Amino acid sequence: MSQIIVPVLLALVTSAIINNAVLMQFLGICPFLGVSKKMDSSIGMSAAVVFIMIISSAITYPIYKFILEPANIGFMSTLTFILVIATLTQFVELIIKKTSKGLYKSLGIYLPLIATNCIILGVVEENIKASSFGTAMLLTLGTGLGFALIMILFSSIIMHLETSNIPKPFKGVPIALITAGLLALAFSGFGYL
Repeated sequence: MSQIIVPVLLALVTSAIINNAVLMQFLGICPFLGVSKKMDSSIGMSAAVVFIMIISSAITYPIYKFILEPANIGFMSTLTFILVIATLTQFVELIIKKTSKGLYKSLGIYLPLIATNCIILGVVEENIKASSFGTAMLLTLGTGLGFALIMILFSSIIMHLETSNIPKPFKGVPIALITAGLLALAFSGFGYL
């Protein structure tokens, strides 16, 4: 049993923390910096991105492995993946609009931006290199959890910084970028354990 659990946990921790897509690969920076000022928006954006990321990976992996690759049209993967992600994003947007108007308003322009969010496209493009569907989904889950962790952590830090005594030149985006850099530095340290 531990022969299965340990590698699964190791893959989740590695993709969520050590190889965090936001801090180490700079994917998903737009929602990271744009939505992270309010905790509710961060949680909502994280949930939407993780949901779309998992569903997109579950759909695009078989499309690539069973349609594009056998037909020797693997070069069409990016266009195909963008179409799948855009369709799913519209679907999620309709659901959020009908079920949670407050969340829909708080996400504002960022919800449609999920369709072109590079973290989702980056994950599905990276997943086609995975050895199996299970591995691809495990790495997707880890990346999604890492995105949610960073969004929520960064949001709580930014909310605290807004009430702190920060010199005027550093208020707003400068302190946010400095904080993001320090988070990236801290998370990179996990790779040396």
